[in-house]
Amino acid sequence: MRFGLFGGAKVKRDGFTGDSHGYQAFIDYVKAAEHYGLESLFIVEHHFTGEGQVSASMNILGYLAAVTTKMRLGTAVVVLPWHNPVLVAEQIATLDVLSGGRIDFGVGKGYREGEFEGFCVPMEEATERFDEAMDVIRKAWSTNGRFSHEGKRWKYKNVVIEPEPVQRPHPPFWMGAGSPASIRRAAAEGYHLLLDQATSVDDIAAKVAIYREAKEQAGLPYSGMQVGVTRALQIVHSEAERQRALQFRLAALNVIGSIARPLEGKSLRTFTATDVHEDDAPLLGTPDEIIERLRKLKAGGVEYVLLVNTAGTAEALREFSETIMPHVR
Repeated sequence: MRFGLFGGAKVKRDGFTGDSHGYQAFIDYVKAAEHYGLESLFIVEHHFTGEGQVSASMNILGYLAAVTTKMRLGTAVVVLPWHNPVLVAEQIATLDVLSGGRIDFGVGKGYREGEFEGFCVPMEEATERFDEAMDVIRKAWSTNGRFSHEGKRWKYKNVVIEPEPVQRPHPPFWMGAGSPASIRRAAAEGYHLLLDQATSVDDIAAKVAIYREAKEQAGLPYSGMQVGVTRALQIVHSEAERQRALQFRLAALNVIGSIARPLEGKSLRTFTATDVHEDDAPLLGTPDEIIERLRKLKAGGVEYVLLVNTAGTAEALREFSETIMPHVR
């Protein structure tokens, strides 16, 4: 198994922690992760939450490209319906050049109503805007020289993308997907797959199988490194630490749910203490317990795990790299 990070800086807006302090701590944390053998970072991007989440992921990745040497650096995700696709193609290509070809391009349609409202983009247009933006970006990176595009949302005449990305024909495309239909579409269209941190181990195994089968049916090569499975990491050493970790997990799941939109008119689920005690999704427990959870993931076809380190400390990563990683590699 191989490991990376998933997450981002989170700045408190209480007057005591400023942006530079919070972001610098995150930079140091990522540098430590590279030192301890983690191979990648996928950085989240959100807007208008009031939770201090990263809003300019590509800016931060540009800085990280200069202070890391081996880690792959990914967006998770750029929500294309809000952006001019030609500008996105130029920005990602520039990051690929600066990093020496270490960029993973995670894209999405978006799912938070407040973000669409904030950018003055109708949420019902998300799919068509996403599809056209991807058509433009693929064309921009595959055309030798100038190209034109005549679409519903975007019209370009005789433009050229500079610089070209180092990775050819383009940096890997990644997409978050959950339903069988969306997973099959991601596979058939050549996307790598990001799976979320709340899905049970058995359901993760089923989704990996769907993706692999769809890749094979499309005649595309499959690798376990094409599926990144996000998992919360909470190492504990006592029963008191376990109870605190479970309480944190419960609060985190409910916060995530509270700022997401209801799907298909359904009410958002509220998680309970019982749910959390029965939850096998997080890597929560002693080192030995976490090793067993990772082995169960591996048995389900998972080879690439992206850690959401809830402690947020380099010390937790050091312990993970020294006491857990050797047993599953």
